[in-house]
Amino acid sequence: MNKNKTFGVIGVCGANGNLIARILKQRGYNVIGTDLSFKKDCRFAKALGGYDIDVYYGQTPDKFFERADYIIPPASMSKDSEVLKNCGKPILELCDIIEMIKPEKPVFGITGTNGKTTTTTLLKKIAYDNGIKPCEHDLEGMQGNAEFIPILQSRLNGDVGILEVGTFGVPGTVGRIVKNTNMSSGLITNITPDHLNDLGSFMDYANVKGEFISELGLGQLIVNGNDPTIVGLLRELDFKGEVITFGVDELPDSIGMKECVCGAEIAVKEIISGCGYYFCKCGITTPQVDYVATNIDLPNRTFDLHTPTEKLTVKMGVDGLHNVYNLTGVIIAAHVFLELPYDKILPTIASFTGVSGRMEEVGKVKGKDIFVDYAHNPAGVETVLKEFKKLFGEFTTVITVSSESGYIGDLDIFNSVLKFSKFIVPASVASQKIALEKLRANPKLNDRIFLNHVDDFEKTGTLGASEEEVRDGLRKALNLDCEMVIAIGEAATKFKSIVFEL
Repeated sequence: MNKNKTFGVIGVCGANGNLIARILKQRGYNVIGTDLSFKKDCRFAKALGGYDIDVYYGQTPDKFFERADYIIPPASMSKDSEVLKNCGKPILELCDIIEMIKPEKPVFGITGTNGKTTTTTLLKKIAYDNGIKPCEHDLEGMQGNAEFIPILQSRLNGDVGILEVGTFGVPGTVGRIVKNTNMSSGLITNITPDHLNDLGSFMDYANVKGEFISELGLGQLIVNGNDPTIVGLLRELDFKGEVITFGVDELPDSIGMKECVCGAEIAVKEIISGCGYYFCKCGITTPQVDYVATNIDLPNRTFDLHTPTEKLTVKMGVDGLHNVYNLTGVIIAAHVFLELPYDKILPTIASFTGVSGRMEEVGKVKGKDIFVDYAHNPAGVETVLKEFKKLFGEFTTVITVSSESGYIGDLDIFNSVLKFSKFIVPASVASQKIALEKLRANPKLNDRIFLNHVDDFEKTGTLGASEEEVRDGLRKALNLDCEMVIAIGEAATKFKSIVFEL
């Protein structure tokens, strides 16, 4: 493509348009943009700073079409729209840009149900601390782990691509990301029930995650060997690449049932939710892993990691047994993908204090410590609350979750909260409805569940509570006889500034 040609990008305030404009500019093309939003309302205007891209905000003037040699509209714009019909210029679609410009760098992907963001963030931090620059989408406030954002992100400048890969519960999403980023290696944290409203069954959801395995082909895959679902998918999909397994040597503290890829229900002696020791009659069983964490001391935040060649003493900057899994996966990825020696990895592991909204201590009100955690699916909630119980003892839980698996997911979440919490304050409509059912069935729970009414807030994704509901829930929790409050769910993290008001 001639570098003297000018690309006109329509919709530069949207995620895809913004990324396309920056990719083209970084590759030396002339780029102009337009968006119907005014600059003050343009969500991602900041990301265009320093790119020397002329943008027509609040309009799409004739001059924009006169200057452009090619027009790149947003995917949502109909090809039959009057704007495109009358522009008189060749139209390029998103898929044309993906085909025209390749990543040209090693790309590593991270997927799973829980722990993706922590793992991705920490692996990037290790890269930065060692002078390796990952490509960043720089879309402020956007997680960007699904649809076309990771695909486009991999085409931005950087030494490597380290991409979080999600699904939004849509088959084909994961496979498309792996294929269109030329991903060579990746990590799967775990696979536990999620998005069941969209996908129907747990194995339907697991098979969407399995696209990660299928599309990697002969690549390198780091996996949690304590998860029977991952181990089962590796067998069922006949993965031919290199597999590196990791796990935790810890006494199980519960037994959970999980559907095997063969269709049978298998008992898992759980170390964390859905992961531990297992055996199925079809032959799937806990493997002897390549990397194993032992001698775990959560109060002092240390563990030993046995690698294929040596034993490491790991100092953690974060809490929780689930983070032993996360950190172990990251250490392996940093060693084999970034090709760093362990002594260049462990200092960052020790200094990393976590991701905002993950077991985050927000403040102290009325002498009570208030934490928020983004956990929004059953396994995530159970794992986080189990770790809080081990570390801190009694606490009050404010539920702001609305599960993407619908009623079954909401019920599983509530049951976990009931199991681990001293008091429960249901702030989301979903949790309020289940609380009402529980109280009707067992009035003795009145001294643990504090419900005044059922609201009518309509959830968006996993955002199950409004700002006022979170505020009301925290106020109730602060009046209960418990020194620690944990607010779980997307709304808890989104509206955590309420703590500062209080």
